[in-house]
Amino acid sequence: MGLPKSVNMLSKSKIKLIRSLEKKKNRDELQLFVAEGNKLVSDLIQTFECEWMIAKTSWMATQGNIPAKEIFIDENDEIRKISLLKTPQDVLAIFKHPICKLEDANPSNQLILALDGIQDPGNLGTIIRSADWFGIEHIVCSLDTADIFGPKAIQATMGALTHVNIHYTELDRYLKTYKTPVYGTFLDGENIYEKPLSNYGIIVMGNEGNGIRPAVETLIEERLYIPNYPANRETSESLNVAIATAIICAEFRRKVIY
Repeated sequence: MGLPKSVNMLSKSKIKLIRSLEKKKNRDELQLFVAEGNKLVSDLIQTFECEWMIAKTSWMATQGNIPAKEIFIDENDEIRKISLLKTPQDVLAIFKHPICKLEDANPSNQLILALDGIQDPGNLGTIIRSADWFGIEHIVCSLDTADIFGPKAIQATMGALTHVNIHYTELDRYLKTYKTPVYGTFLDGENIYEKPLSNYGIIVMGNEGNGIRPAVETLIEERLYIPNYPANRETSESLNVAIATAIICAEFRRKVIY
């Protein structure tokens, strides 16, 4: 790790880089992403390679050794000027994308979450937090699912990305690769609380507005439904996909654990 440098050495090119990483095409090309926030950066830096960061001395004092290639000390509240957040905190860092191998997302011996066109980065981040909580280590996303390395999605993960591997691929091709149970949620599915569930396989969650697309639906063998309560009460049309994912993951784990 290089010695800390004064903030006046934070060049225009580095500031330009931060702004460029708001766009997915630049994140993909450079294989970099921005993370901000005291706890988030503290969590990510233990797992991901940090290219450089700018931080206040008060945050640095709580960290011990900081494994970053370059550290710039924020002496003049520069973070507030360059932050992508509405409420900037004490540290902003540039990380390299992690390397995730799709073949490790093997549902033959573990539960895998598959996301079909999730668009909201907040939902994506919350789903990753739920996956982390319930011990799901791999999430396979369709190519049109929101980018996990976008600033809003990264913030929403609250550091859970250090424990969950995210893969992007053609989802229908992935589902055809394995001979394991494939579950999906539908309004005409079977009551999840009454149905036997496996401790391995793939759980597919669909787009916020349109659900699971037809090409993927044809590959789902087990159709699940989360019933409202009481059954005859008029209620909302559907659950938020992030909330539904948490309920489903909890039920799968409950039946395995107990």
